[in-house]
Amino acid sequence: MLSQEQIQEIRELLNRSQNPLFFFDNDLDGLTSFLLLRRFSGKGKGVAIKSFPELNQTYSRKLTELNPDYVFILDKPLVAEDFIKECIEKNIIVVWIDHHPRPFKEDHPIYKNVQYFNPLLNEKPTNEPVSYWSYKIANKKEDKWISMLGCISDWFIPDFANEIAEEYPDLFPKLNKDQQAKALYETEMGKLAKMLSFALKDRTSNVLKMLKYLTMIKVPQELLEKNSKNSSIFQRFKQIDRKYEKLMEKAKEIGKVNKKLLFFQYGGDMSVSGELSNELFYNFQDMVIVVCYIKGNKVNVSVRGSTDVRTLTAKSLEGIEASHGGHERACGANLSVEDLPKFRDNMIKLTK
Repeated sequence: MLSQEQIQEIRELLNRSQNPLFFFDNDLDGLTSFLLLRRFSGKGKGVAIKSFPELNQTYSRKLTELNPDYVFILDKPLVAEDFIKECIEKNIIVVWIDHHPRPFKEDHPIYKNVQYFNPLLNEKPTNEPVSYWSYKIANKKEDKWISMLGCISDWFIPDFANEIAEEYPDLFPKLNKDQQAKALYETEMGKLAKMLSFALKDRTSNVLKMLKYLTMIKVPQELLEKNSKNSSIFQRFKQIDRKYEKLMEKAKEIGKVNKKLLFFQYGGDMSVSGELSNELFYNFQDMVIVVCYIKGNKVNVSVRGSTDVRTLTAKSLEGIEASHGGHERACGANLSVEDLPKFRDNMIKLTK
């Protein structure tokens, strides 16, 4: 867990910043973390990180374009050294809040310049979503529903879930902490999470429009009522959900004929691998789920399971040039398309 001292330290860093720039992972945990801190501080811009697996140097242009004094990196497990170097050269203070295993040593010559916060590194290691800690940092009770969206999308039911159930009984029932799947796939709050997750996959102008809208709304019910301010969110959700459901049907057919491994690959103009792998795991909880999105000569992989799939993925990638990381039961990888057959064969052998 993050200590009260660490929470206060982050809060003070936010208050000290005059023009913060928030880089957040392109998922609901990242988005809601940004919203919570932005609504608390009342200043700064947000940039969704669409590069995988790391925040790479291509985003350095935002440092010149927006001229921040502080950079806050939210829910991104990897950040390129060159990006950090450029921040240092521009005298920008970097604050990195994450809940994945730390990818660098404490005395690393570059990363030691970063103010790094991670509950996994404390005396009692935990890995609550960044949106959970962002709520604790902001401490705005009226925004706990935003944190709830991020938490359930990361398969985590927070300690304030019953408060949400009491305030918004039409959106979320009282659930036990081990009912994460039900929270995401059987509640109205879960439907809202899916809608915003798909809206993040829109063109930049619409995402910016959405961010502006989400920094101002008061209650989650506003997201359920289509109007001129949120129509692009509804439109994008409808477009993506149509494609998503077709992919889900195909993947489920594979799951019906296998016992231990559901290996599904697809292509197209858009990745929904994280969402697919999560929902497939909800439907096939005794299986290892591997979803591969092929684009050009690259493959992005999402892996889910009830066992240590992070280690399984690492073993399946032995002898393959790839990057990988994530949580014990939910991780990802990036590899060349020519290595996909070998990766698949390794997965099959290791899950027999």
